[in-house]
Amino acid sequence: MTSEQWSAAVRLLWGPPAKPARGPKRGLTLEGIALAGVGIADAEGLGGVSMQRVAAELAVTKMALYRYVPGKAELVALMVEAALPDPAGLDAGLAAAAASAGGGWREQLGVWARGLYEGFRAHPWLLEATVGARVMGPRELGWMERALAALDGCGLSGAEAMDSVVLVAGHVRGIAEQERAMAGGGGGGGGAGGEGPDAQLVVMLGEVLGARGDDYPALAAALGSVAEQGGQEQALLYGLERILDGLGLLVERRGR
Repeated sequence: MTSEQWSAAVRLLWGPPAKPARGPKRGLTLEGIALAGVGIADAEGLGGVSMQRVAAELAVTKMALYRYVPGKAELVALMVEAALPDPAGLDAGLAAAAASAGGGWREQLGVWARGLYEGFRAHPWLLEATVGARVMGPRELGWMERALAALDGCGLSGAEAMDSVVLVAGHVRGIAEQERAMAGGGGGGGGAGGEGPDAQLVVMLGEVLGARGDDYPALAAALGSVAEQGGQEQALLYGLERILDGLGLLVERRGR
């Protein structure tokens, strides 16, 4: 983003709604514009989104759209904010995890990670849109706030807590990216019924190993176990548990 784009994104995401300086009476809303872009991205991916396409979807001219949003960078910022699940929706799950027997930061981060994963599955283009230097909106910062709040009182420094959240988020992103790639990298959401990366890998390698399994006995045995256990979240949850195991050791050391 340029400095001008950065300032405009901050104003759109955080400032009060601004009226266009000129032109016809305001007839669109930023939310409606963002949702139109989200619909296009869900169907075609982020590459299918343009000011012209969104304007056509809203039955206005591109010049009319520019009175509300100055360009695509700012449009994408609004789309991210609209597409991310409201972090307030996590609060009940986080509270239940904290109140459960033995519940605490680990259970809360598990709820948080699974919620983030479902957000990426519903809108795979978010993986592309939420990288690099950019302005984050209230919802995105709300997700970060809740993850950091789960680690409050664990004895970690602020930097360690931030790095821990980034580590968990990176794992979630990696699994979601793998699933998106195996699905062909399209714009549409994965859906709750889709197969996860492990199950797809079994299908892809099954024919080859069926004929040459003796040459790769360890791989054949491992994939056989994956096929037996199944579950679309196996790779996500296994990696998450190992990350939390390691984080638990650090928390334990800080508590000594």
